[in-house]
Amino acid sequence: MAKQRSQQHDGRSPVMLSANSKFNTRIALLIALLAGSVTVFAFAPFGLWPLQILALSVLFLLTLRAASVRTAMLLGWVFGCASIAAGTHWLYVSMHDYGGLPALLAVLAVLLLAASLAVLYALALGAATWLAARIKNTTIAALVIMPACWMLADWCRGWIFTGFSWIATGYAHTASPLAGYAAIVGVYGVGWLAAVLAACIALLIQHRMLHKKALALLILIPVFGIALQSVRWTSPTGQKISVRLLQGNVPQDMKFEAGKLAESLEMYRQMITAAPADLIATPETALPMFASQLPQGYLEQFAAYAHDSGSNILVGVPWTTGPGIYLNSVLGIPANNASLVSSAYRYDKHHLVPFGEFIPPGARWFIDLMQIPLGDFGRGDLLQPPMKIKDQWLLPNICYEDLFGEEIATQLEAAHMRGSPMASILLNVSNIAWFGDTIALPQHLQISQMRSLETGRPMLRATNTGATAIIDAQGKVTASLPAYTRATLAAEVQGTEGRTPYIVMGNSLPIGLAGLLLLLCWWQGRRQTRLPE
Repeated sequence: MAKQRSQQHDGRSPVMLSANSKFNTRIALLIALLAGSVTVFAFAPFGLWPLQILALSVLFLLTLRAASVRTAMLLGWVFGCASIAAGTHWLYVSMHDYGGLPALLAVLAVLLLAASLAVLYALALGAATWLAARIKNTTIAALVIMPACWMLADWCRGWIFTGFSWIATGYAHTASPLAGYAAIVGVYGVGWLAAVLAACIALLIQHRMLHKKALALLILIPVFGIALQSVRWTSPTGQKISVRLLQGNVPQDMKFEAGKLAESLEMYRQMITAAPADLIATPETALPMFASQLPQGYLEQFAAYAHDSGSNILVGVPWTTGPGIYLNSVLGIPANNASLVSSAYRYDKHHLVPFGEFIPPGARWFIDLMQIPLGDFGRGDLLQPPMKIKDQWLLPNICYEDLFGEEIATQLEAAHMRGSPMASILLNVSNIAWFGDTIALPQHLQISQMRSLETGRPMLRATNTGATAIIDAQGKVTASLPAYTRATLAAEVQGTEGRTPYIVMGNSLPIGLAGLLLLLCWWQGRRQTRLPE
C-alpha cells in the first residue's frame, strides 16, 4: 500500500509502467515531434486523414508507456507544438512578407504561438496520466480518459485568448467516415471520436494481443459514421437562387496603395454590374476604405443596378457609425430598393482577429514592428439577422468567423427561439491574401465545409484570392474557382431549413459528456484510494 501511494505521489502510473524499463524519454520526445509534424498532411489540401489517427495513436502509445506525469506533459507539448507550427506556418508570410517583420522574429512569433497553445495539450496528457494512476485501469485510461482530455484541449483552444482552433483534430475529417457525426457533436466531438480510434490502435499495440473492446470501437465508430452520412437533418426550402461570387485577386501589397484604389473600385464596379443574379457577393473589404470615403455616387450605382436588374448585392466595406467607431462589415443592397440608406442591410463582424483587427493590451510594441494597416475595430452583435434573398435567408460571416461553429449555431438557434426567420444559406466573405499562396486557403475551405456539416446548410465563399467556392448542405464542394485568378463563380444554390442536433445543443453535448466521464473516473479513483488494503 505504501509503495502504491508513493507511485501516485510522484505521478507515476502503475497501469502505464509495462515498458518503463525500456522507455527512453529523449527518443520518445523525438518520435512525438515527428508524429506531430506529419499531422499537417491529414488536413486540406492533402486530405490524408488516416495519418492523423495514426499520429495520435503513436502519441497515446508513448503516453501509455510514460513513466510520469511530467513525461506525459512533455510528450503532449512537443506533439502539439509541432502540429500547430507545421499547420500554421503560413502566419510567417503575413508577418514577414507583408508586415515587414524581420525573418527571425517572424519565425519566433510562429513558434511562440505554437508553444503557447501546445501547453493545453501538455496539460491534457498530464491530467490523463495523473487520473490513470488513480484508477489503475489501462483500458479506461486509453479509451476514455486520454481522448476526452485531448478533445477538451482542442475545445479550450477554440476560446482561450479569443480562440484559435485552426487545424483542430476534427477538421481533418470532413471527408472521412467520421463526418457523419458532425451534425450531432460538431468539430470537437468528431475530434474526440478520432482520438478514441487512435487510442484503440495504441491499446492494441500496447497489449500485443486481441483487445476486444478496442477492436469493437475501431470497427463500430466508422461504421456508424458512414450510416449517419445518409441521415438528412435539414430539408430543401423555397426555390433555388442564382449566385455570382466575385474573386478580385487584388495583390495584398497593393490593396491599400492610394494609386491602386481607383483601379480596384473600377474593377469591382465592372464585376458587380457584369450580369444580374439573385445574389452578387464580393470578398471581405473588397472596397478597402470606409463607405463615407468612397467617391460620390459610387454605392448609388450599385443601388441603381440592383433596382434595375432585380439583383441583391453584398459588398465588403469597412463602416463607421461615429468618431472612433470602426467596423468590418458587409453592406447588403437589396433588389428593387427604394433608398440605399433606408433599405440597406449590414452585417458587422463580431469575432475579431487579435493583432489583425484589435490590439491586445501590452502588444502595441509588436504591432509597431510591422507595417500592416491595423487598428482597433469595434465588434458587431453576436446575434444579427439574416438578409432575405427571394425565398432564402442569407447569414453572412466574415473571414475566420466561420472558425467558431458554436457562434453560428447560436445565431441559428436564437432565431428559432425568437420565432424569427432562420438562415437557410450561409455566406463567408474573406480576404486571406495576407498568407500568400499557401495551404491556409484550402484549410479555410475545409473549415467552411465543417460548418455546413454541423448546420446542414450550404456555405457560399466569396474571397479575394481563394478559395471561392460553393459547399452544399452535406459539406461537399460543388463548385470552386482556381486560387489567385480574377474570376466570377456563378451557380444556383438550394437553401435548407431545419435544425441539426448541433444547432440545438452546440458544443454542450461533447463537452458535457467528456466532463461527466472524467468526473466519474476521478470519483472512482478517489474511491479506490480510500479502500483498505
